[in-house]
Amino acid sequence: MGKNISTGNQAVLNGFFLSGLSDLPALQLPLFLFFLLIYLLTLIWNLLIMVLIVTNSHLHVPMYFFLGNLAGLDLCCSSVTIPRLLFDLHTKMRKITITECIFQVFFFLLFATSELLLLTVMSYDRYTAICQPLHYTQIMSWKVCVQLASIAGCLGLTTALVHTLCALRLTFCGSDIIESFFCDLPQLFQISCSDININVLLIFLVGGFVGGGSLVLTSLSYIYIFKTVLKMQIKGTRSKVFSTCSSHLTVVFIFYGSLMFNYFQPTSKHFPVSLQVV
Repeated sequence: MGKNISTGNQAVLNGFFLSGLSDLPALQLPLFLFFLLIYLLTLIWNLLIMVLIVTNSHLHVPMYFFLGNLAGLDLCCSSVTIPRLLFDLHTKMRKITITECIFQVFFFLLFATSELLLLTVMSYDRYTAICQPLHYTQIMSWKVCVQLASIAGCLGLTTALVHTLCALRLTFCGSDIIESFFCDLPQLFQISCSDININVLLIFLVGGFVGGGSLVLTSLSYIYIFKTVLKMQIKGTRSKVFSTCSSHLTVVFIFYGSLMFNYFQPTSKHFPVSLQVV
């Protein structure tokens, strides 16, 4: 990678190398085939969900409307990272410019945050359907569904812009190796030679507002759902409701777990920075 000389004895980087998943030559082809298969399955599965929902009039209900949007966001989120990984495994170059890196950060945050917020909307939809069934069609009208999905997208866009614009102020003059197979904020902070306290603070503030708020709303929705289900007299109805909600809850737990592991561990190797008052 080329370097532009800055003031002092340090050189400002204009690109990076992605460390990837493994440096062992024997693993490159198996990893390429494995992730190619995973990506193709993800692509086919999400496309089938969207096509089925669009073409089947019986699925034109709020729950499947949100599920179709979730499938689209999941497809986009996967497409931000996996094709780049496949390219690097195939070419063994692993070079990425700062501009490409910043764009990858932006789109990953956009789709991941929108997906998180849409999961919250889906929990509210399930709460309304189970706890207020008589008013469900009035509360979850198509206009409301579109508005909720749009709000999730707009908040995702705002979050991505805030973090990305703040990341543009960073300079990189240390190691040019990103310890990951794609660009993300914790890895960029790790190799930055700028003051990142503002960036870290934003992660906690914005993440606490968006992620924490979503977690609270999702938890409240399911507390009321479980209370309502426990009052049901017919056991078959209980199992049907639990089976409907279990898949959504599983996705929620996986999503929150991965986000908290990646962004909210200041002492981890990917985020070795603590807030300091200067």
